[in-house]
Amino acid sequence: MTMTINTPQEFATRWLNLAQPRLGAKPLLCTDEWFAPAERMLNPDPAVFIVGKFDDHGKWMDGWETRRRRNGGYDHCIVKLGLPGVIKGVDIDTSHFTGNFPPAASLDACYSDGDPDDRTEWHEVIAAVSLQGNSHHYVSVEDGRPWTHVRLNIYPDGGVARLRVYGQVQCDWEKRDRNTLIDLCAVENGGRPVVWNDSHFGPPHPLLTPGRGVNMGDGWETRRRREPGNDWLIVELGHRGSIEEIVVDTAHFKGNYPDRCSIQAAWVTGGTEQSLVTQSMFWPVLLPEQKLQMDAIHTFKEQVQKIGPVSHVKLNIFPDGGISRLRLLGKIA
Repeated sequence: MTMTINTPQEFATRWLNLAQPRLGAKPLLCTDEWFAPAERMLNPDPAVFIVGKFDDHGKWMDGWETRRRRNGGYDHCIVKLGLPGVIKGVDIDTSHFTGNFPPAASLDACYSDGDPDDRTEWHEVIAAVSLQGNSHHYVSVEDGRPWTHVRLNIYPDGGVARLRVYGQVQCDWEKRDRNTLIDLCAVENGGRPVVWNDSHFGPPHPLLTPGRGVNMGDGWETRRRREPGNDWLIVELGHRGSIEEIVVDTAHFKGNYPDRCSIQAAWVTGGTEQSLVTQSMFWPVLLPEQKLQMDAIHTFKEQVQKIGPVSHVKLNIFPDGGISRLRLLGKIA
């Protein structure tokens, strides 16, 4: 376990936040939420501070805040993760909490088919760490087991602005029908962005999330390219499979959508992220170059080449721009 303060570790950009409400994450139980409800702690937007805003309980704070303990003990909050997964790291964010942040915190986790109860066996994945006010605390996790719930313990009380739980989604593929089309790159099916050449406006993880984008910030957008070439993204599928239909959605991207796109794909075993980049230059074409339109859903079937089962795809956009969603529908191999 390692911790850095206000310096993001690699897990914060490489892995999905499993505690996103859009994936179904929610607080289940809190010992106290007198000043601010725990659901604010899972808000995907950065925490804000509004000068002069008060409510019936006192100063309005953007996060989860408990009252001052006078009888010993400590507070905790149980959160159901949106998807089961292996936790790679956590960000305990105390932004805007200065005189009211917890001095320390720890994190437990469990795997449960239903809501945890008194018989649930919890496992410590992050031992108690010291916290600072108005800071991000990035803590790595080495435990390789999958979890469905986490319990944030704060000692003894106070406020946490945001809790991010970054990890790798776990799926039970034995129960899937091999003759049904499945979105093999969807986050709920274990798909994930592996490496990309540019993420100036944010990591590309929203590209694989459920539903359509809610605004231009809910997708993958690269900076304006001022040199030759094009931008690209490599995605690892949740399961190897043969892709039969591709959907590229440019929702909300109007003056900044890519002019064209293409997709390459391959069955890859082993290697590093850097070797993937090199190999991908020679991958066969899954989708030849296609013209794109602004703020539109593009569905490709006849254009998809039959190259057999693949494990990774490379999305090329020409020359740059933003895409809201990518869907790769296929049958598992």
